[in-house]
Parts: sequence; structure tokens; C-alpha cells
Amino acid sequence: MAPRANWKGFLRLSLVTCPVALYPATSESEKISFNQLNRSTGHRIKYLKVDADTGDEVANEDIVKGYELDKGQYIEVTKEELEEIALESTRTIEIDEFVDKSDIDPRYLIRPYYIRPDGKVGHDAFAVIRETIREMDKVAIGRVVLTNREHIIGLEPMGKGLVGTLLRYPYEVRSEQEYFDEIQDVKVTKDMLDLAKHIVNQKAGQFDPEKFEDHYETALIELINQKRAGKPITPKSKPVPGNVVDLMEALRRSVGGAAAETAATKKPAKKPRKAAAGQKEMLMPIAGKRPAKEAVAKKPAARSQRKSA
Repeated sequence: MAPRANWKGFLRLSLVTCPVALYPATSESEKISFNQLNRSTGHRIKYLKVDADTGDEVANEDIVKGYELDKGQYIEVTKEELEEIALESTRTIEIDEFVDKSDIDPRYLIRPYYIRPDGKVGHDAFAVIRETIREMDKVAIGRVVLTNREHIIGLEPMGKGLVGTLLRYPYEVRSEQEYFDEIQDVKVTKDMLDLAKHIVNQKAGQFDPEKFEDHYETALIELINQKRAGKPITPKSKPVPGNVVDLMEALRRSVGGAAAETAATKKPAKKPRKAAAGQKEMLMPIAGKRPAKEAVAKKPAARSQRKSA
């Protein structure tokens, strides 16, 4: 079942309009997450909204937005006032222009969303817009309001739907000059470049996200399982970085190491396990996680005392 839509409205290309819904294309809910606890009682920490001066708790209906002009001086802005300046993009994604994908600087990319027709009507108009973008091999640039903010969004076809990627505004992207100006100008010799290119060719492959494993997530699962089983936790040795004295020698040794690694990958190997697929690979599923219907663990009964690991 698809998640709840983050936004519903209309997609418009000139006079062609159709109702659409926008859904998050990524999720981090499968990752291990922690709660903050009181060390002495084991109880969860609760956060309250309090008056900074009086210390009294403030009800949600008594909280308003404010812009700080000077220290301690604010201009209050009400919800009604914000609604009065609502933009048309609050309900409509208006396609303003079409650009080449190569023209979009990767620094401007924020997060992707899936876009599909909303309801049973408008599928014809949606298909016309989608196939036009596909045939022109362009990215459609529009605007959309999410969480009370207007965002630039780039639309691309994906299968029967569209992928919309939020883009940053220029003032949100820092200039690289303040970070790169102090990098020394180094002359790279042809021999060094040839050796480095040889390493790249030995490691060449095709991007396949299924090959990647979140090693930190796997380590967290192992840590939690060890603590639940009452096993001692022994710190792992940390690698010690070595100083590169002879760059050419390091490159030559890297070529040999890359060759050995390539030969090893040709042997039949176990398929890497997916560490983030709903914690399916956990030896001792954590209560509260819902990996799959067939693998859901029963939530343990509440304990009267906190077990110390």
C-alpha cells in the first residue's frame, strides 16, 4: 500500500491540467533509531514547550510564529496572515520551462518525490505531459509549496509516472571558492596519471545499489543483539593511517592490490545481504520494528525493572 501523499493539487503545462498527488520517494524509517533515556530510571525523556522566561509549559494553541528583529524583540505572524500570502503554487505545479539535465548542478538537488495522477480522472492529460517530457529528453522546471515554503521542482518521467526532485535556491548553495582557494596547484606527471587511470580501469563497474551494504546499520544491529543476549562488548581495533612517503610507489602497489581484488571478485561469492530491508536480516528482531508480516516479532511484555547491559 502506497504511503499517504505529501501534497495534492494540479500539474499544469500551459492549458493542459490534471490532478496529481506527490509522494516521498525515499524513507529512513527502516534505519535503527534511538530514544533518549534517564540513566537512573531507564524512562524516556519527554520534551515540553516552555516559556523561556517563566519556565511554564505553553499549550500548542497559544504558540505563534515570530521573526526576531533584535535581541528579544519579535514581530508576530499569525497562521491567517501566512495563508493570505499563499501562492498559486500551493495548489498547482506550474511548469515554467524545460532544461537539459546536464545543466542542473548536483549541489542544487535536495530530495525526490513520486508524482502520479490523483483519482480516476486526468490520466490522459498526465500521459501527455509525461510523454512530452520524455520525447524532448528534458527536465521540466516548476514550483510547488511544501511545508509552507515554495520550492523549485524538476520533473522527469519514470515508467508510468513522474519523479519530481526539489531544488535549492541560489542563496542556499555556498560558493566553493572559500573552500578551494587554499588548495595548492600541483603538477601531476603523466606516469602518475597513467597508473591512477589503470587503477580506475581495474575497478570499473556499473552502478548497482543492491551491491551496497550499510555497514554502520549492520554494526548497530549486532551491537543491540549482543547486548540483548548479555554478551560482553569488546571495542574493535581502529585502523591507523600511514603517511605516504613515495606517491609513485603507493600507486604501483595500488595497481597490484586492485588486480588481486579484481581476480577475487571473479570467484563465486555470497550475495551481499541487505541490511536495511526492514531489518529482515536481524538475528533478534527489535520490538517495534515491522520488517515484514511473516517476520514481525512479538513485542516483549513491559519490564518492572530496567535490565542493565
